[in-house]
Amino acid sequence: MRNNVRESRTMRGLSQGELGSAVGVSRQTINAIETGRFLPSLPVAFELSGFFELRIEDLFHPEPGEKNG
Repeated sequence: MRNNVRESRTMRGLSQGELGSAVGVSRQTINAIETGRFLPSLPVAFELSGFFELRIEDLFHPEPGEKNG
């Protein structure tokens, strides 16, 4: 699954650690989400989308060929 977390974070001038603190996860978790090594839980996805004031589907996108539901 692709996501726009890194782009959204850098547009706000935040470090991974600052974003992690804001949404209640570690810097390492933010790094893993940004690089696609980790899919966040639904509560974390909601925290991220709320923080960036985006819909979850505007922040996370299935890869071509992935089922979307």
